[in-house]
Amino acid sequence: MSIKLYNTLTTKIEEIETIKENEVSMYHCGPTVYDYLHIGNMKMYLFADILRRTFEFSGYTIKQVINITDVGHLVSDSNDGEDKIEKSAVENNKTAKEIADFFINIFFDDLKKMNIETTGTIFPKATDTIPEQIILIQKLESEGHTYKTEDGIYFDVSTFPDYGKLGNIDLEGLQAGKRIEFNEEKHTPYDFALWKFSPKNKIRQQEWKSPWGVGFPGWHIECSAMAQKYLGNTFDIHTGGIDHIPGHHNNEIAQSECANHAPLAHIWMHGAFMNWKDKKMSKSDGTFITLTDLENQNISPLSYRYFLLQARYSQPLFFEIEDIKASQTAYYRLKNRIQDILKNNIVIDENSIIKKMAGIIENDLDTPKLLAYLWDLVNEENINKKIIEKFDSILGLKLLKQDNIPEEILALKVERDLARSNKDFTKSDELRDKIKNLGYEVLDTPDGTKIKK
Repeated sequence: MSIKLYNTLTTKIEEIETIKENEVSMYHCGPTVYDYLHIGNMKMYLFADILRRTFEFSGYTIKQVINITDVGHLVSDSNDGEDKIEKSAVENNKTAKEIADFFINIFFDDLKKMNIETTGTIFPKATDTIPEQIILIQKLESEGHTYKTEDGIYFDVSTFPDYGKLGNIDLEGLQAGKRIEFNEEKHTPYDFALWKFSPKNKIRQQEWKSPWGVGFPGWHIECSAMAQKYLGNTFDIHTGGIDHIPGHHNNEIAQSECANHAPLAHIWMHGAFMNWKDKKMSKSDGTFITLTDLENQNISPLSYRYFLLQARYSQPLFFEIEDIKASQTAYYRLKNRIQDILKNNIVIDENSIIKKMAGIIENDLDTPKLLAYLWDLVNEENINKKIIEKFDSILGLKLLKQDNIPEEILALKVERDLARSNKDFTKSDELRDKIKNLGYEVLDTPDGTKIKK
């Protein structure tokens, strides 16, 4: 079998041929570290994780970059407004570096909670690649792709006739003042900042000297420079959210292809949103839930991972806490069922199962179908440890890991056992319900009381 993925650039599912045999190079748009990540953000990193795990399952080695934006991302996602990092620093009476470092650590903690594989992954910061960004802008300038305004150096979209080819963007249909900010000095509304000059009436915490004046890089040039530094002029796959298609990713393509005269990436993939009611979950307007918020409701991050795996990366999801709780119930039922089956020594046809697994996940990362296939095998009791390990290498659910029972639950178990021995069945039932409400199942067996998540 071979891996087939949907390419936003060609609007087709394509059979993947990587630049280097048995190696895949991938760049994923990472976080802007000015606030906590919400669970919609984590949907995107799970998408990147499943992509990586699929290639590893199929025998590829991985070159993976997830960038960290710690400067230059303005509140408008365009060319005007405050820098998100600097704005957060002022609001919290911290330095920009303190803000960035704090939320970078939270980001890594969240990746670990969600069991996102990061072994060997490169996490470059925008602030660590300023020289590379300046060199890239100079190259664009030397080839006639830039112009200067009062507030910065801009890319001239008219010098790249293919602008908007990703997603077949209708430039005439875009309106200045919405996703693209209006600026009277810009030649067209679609031109974007490569380098912004520091305001004359305000001192920025993050600014650098450049051939054009003191300032800071635009958001788009950062990704092109970091991708080029670690993956070369052309790499295999670039991913991000669907909101990156009209602006950010088309801007990356334009500046990179003009500078390097080569495609930036062969495959472009985009994840759909986690929606909050009728709109996408967003940090900027406060409609977001974090992993910690879920944990405070006794929902584990891996249960949320299970919830996400029930839809393809390209399918939008809607936040409903009851749906996530239902996924947690299914997740722990699956783990418990697997533990019960593995107590028996079952002979199975491993090769045919692994072949079918590959056919499912290599078809544009079909995690819902793979999860359903696992349930079929579990219901048929047609599994062994090796097969569960194979499934888990893709799904990342820690299916074989035994969960530690908290001391609080164990204390309630002891209290209930005492009530049962005293034949106080009313109290025993009350304690069973209390344990259940805390997310654990009580099993009365001939060998005594057992507790399961």
